[in-house]
Formats: sequence, structure tokens, C-alpha cells
Amino acid sequence: MKIDRERFKELLKEKGLKMTRQRLVVLEVLAENPEQHLTAEDIYERVKAANPDIGLATVYRTVQLLLELELIDRINLDDGFVRYEIGDIMGKKQHHHRHHHLICLKCGRVCAFQEDMLEALETGVKEALGFRVTDHEVKLYGYCRDCSEKEKRENQEEWNMEQKKLYRSATNR
Repeated sequence: MKIDRERFKELLKEKGLKMTRQRLVVLEVLAENPEQHLTAEDIYERVKAANPDIGLATVYRTVQLLLELELIDRINLDDGFVRYEIGDIMGKKQHHHRHHHLICLKCGRVCAFQEDMLEALETGVKEALGFRVTDHEVKLYGYCRDCSEKEKRENQEEWNMEQKKLYRSATNR
């Protein structure tokens, strides 16, 4: 995803701030890794590779600023880490609905999906309760395709072993 540097500069100027190389590089790291769900430490490691003079505290301050500007989103995947992902960097969305996450309980893989199936629910909530939903976050827990297929193979192998034991005991009588 490409950063509109002029738009970023405008957003900073509106807040009385200047565009700095550090701010730009942190935003670029997140924009270049849209599906990565990076921690501040992950961002720091990627920034440091190209800019060894940037410190972790600078990354934390920059992440906080980008959150306040609503350019990035904070996400909690229930793994004990606060993670970040690129948000609405152009500031053009009227409803800011993030993508949602599928979290595998076995391997921990996190997959994003864009389908927003809650619009009908939001409309119903507004009509019934007068509550206007402006955002939501969905995390679905279960087993990814790889883990499901592995478990299926393991269960099949276990069943086959049991069948062989039963056959042997029946033929040895």
C-alpha cells in the first residue's frame, strides 16, 4: 500500500506537527505489511534495519500519534501483545469498519477477512434501539484449514490403527 505523503503531511500540520523521517518510516512499515499485525517491537525491528538511529521510544511515540490520527488501528488478538495494522490512511472512509480476524486455536495463525456481514445487524440495532454503530471488531476462534486437515489425518490414522488391532485380535483366535 502506498502512502500519500502530502495527505500525511496535511494531517500532521492540522495537529500542529511536522512530518519527520521517523514518522514517515513507521507509517510506511505498517503500510508495507498490511496483513502482519505488528507489535511495536516488530515495527522497531523493521524500522531499525533501514534507520539504525531510531529508538524504540520513538517508535512507541510515533505509533501513539498515528493511532490518534486514526491512520493505524490497535488490535488485540488475545495473545498478550498489542498489535497494530494500517488503517484508513487516506481518511476517506465514512464508516471505519476494519477487517475481521480468524484465529486458529491450535497453531495461532491469524487470518484477516473483509466480509462485513454485520451491516444488517447494525441497521436493526439503529432501528430498534436508536443506537448508531460506528465501528465493531470481530474475532472468530476455531481451527484453520491446515490444522483441521492435520487433525482429520491423525484421527483417520488412529482409526486405521484401531481397526488393524481389532482385525489381528479377531484372526488370532
